[in-house]
Amino acid sequence: MKTTTVKKDITTINPTTGKTLKSYGYMTDEEIASTIKNSHDAFKAWKSKSFEDRGKIIKSIGKELLNYKPELAELMTNEMGKLLKQSQQEVDLCAGICEYSADNASEFLKNEERELQDGSKGIITYAPMGVIYGIQPWNYPSYQVIRYTITNLMAGNSVLLKHAANVTGTAKLLESIFIAAGLPKDLFSVLLINHDQSDVVINHKLVRGITLTGSPKAGEIIGEKAGKALKKSVLELGSNDAYIVLEDADIELAVKTSVMGRIYNNGETCIAAKRFVVVEAVYDQFKEAFVNAMKDLKLGNPMNKDTKLGPIAREDLRKTLHEQVEKSIENGAKLLCGGTIPEGEGFFYPATVLENVNPGQPAYDDELFGPVAALIRAEDEDDAMRIANDSRFGLGGGIFSKNVEHAIELAEKHFDTGMVFINKFGTAYPNMPFGGVKDSGFGREHGGFGMKEFVNAKSIMIG
Repeated sequence: MKTTTVKKDITTINPTTGKTLKSYGYMTDEEIASTIKNSHDAFKAWKSKSFEDRGKIIKSIGKELLNYKPELAELMTNEMGKLLKQSQQEVDLCAGICEYSADNASEFLKNEERELQDGSKGIITYAPMGVIYGIQPWNYPSYQVIRYTITNLMAGNSVLLKHAANVTGTAKLLESIFIAAGLPKDLFSVLLINHDQSDVVINHKLVRGITLTGSPKAGEIIGEKAGKALKKSVLELGSNDAYIVLEDADIELAVKTSVMGRIYNNGETCIAAKRFVVVEAVYDQFKEAFVNAMKDLKLGNPMNKDTKLGPIAREDLRKTLHEQVEKSIENGAKLLCGGTIPEGEGFFYPATVLENVNPGQPAYDDELFGPVAALIRAEDEDDAMRIANDSRFGLGGGIFSKNVEHAIELAEKHFDTGMVFINKFGTAYPNMPFGGVKDSGFGREHGGFGMKEFVNAKSIMIG
């Protein structure tokens, strides 16, 4: 590969103020090639380590994340605008993933013995594959990285990261934390690269797997490139999750939980509650309480303790969100609150509620990545489930009902998503699989499933 000139082409901007934080230079092609080779060499040594030895270092990473918690949380908030409290919660989740992965990898990836049809013995082993390349988004700057790196490191792989440009500082700080925790050199490497350089990484012979969290469009592009290069991939994409409110729901709980589910992380979450499908019998009651609660949310500086909603991460993202709201209204939706870009510095957008939401509107068909809720009236339970599944996405969803057993049956047999929350909202749990179906992607992370995505399930037959 030829050498390219290093230019300060990555600039991070504080979405609260709109002011520049820092600039970074792209890597040269030679630096990229060297990083991949070094990652592969580090893998060759790491793969022979025991689960116990790997686990000690992974637990050390978890402890080091907590040691850096104030610095890391503040940087995430400055780079993408989430509430400081939620940045701190993110660091805690990351530390928990380290602990869980270190404690359970040996069980998830242990050898399995099977008796063969001819009476002989078979052994299944789970061997690490090599260099795994992750392309990650900005909305959970630390968690998205930890989610795939820690499981792959415990499995014996090495890891490359191309993070979203606007959270480059977080990526570099995580790299420093890994080193401080004692992770051997070159097992985790941050690539500051553009899209053309990323294609080179995908096609590199030493890169064995590709994992992306991003939009469906990004998934189409990366999935095609990975497939063409015959590389295994995991795609965790967007969604417009439906939360169903049934007639027997605890309306107060449903409202409180739905507000949190819509505005957590400033509404910029793939698994956020986005469409609220409410049966006719309780629609008006839910609507009044929900709209009032959304109106009461305090919009402001995410560093302040009394702020409930921070800015959108980038100005272009706010513009897209507002255009989706306007187009929905043009196509028949009714604005109940919000929907206006506030004056002043920063990329703020108010909590917004739309009703009369129907197919053909972005609020129904697409993912609105911000604090915009779609209220949809359903005739009854069957109609509510039909509407919930009437989506090209299938990441998560929710059900509010006092009849938990019935809600479980609906979730198990009828909800066409990878995850369902009953009488609660949640994002991720280290011991439960995370991922979706349809346009929300394929593959799973967490719960032991993520550790088996990028290993070689090897069959050994003994005569």
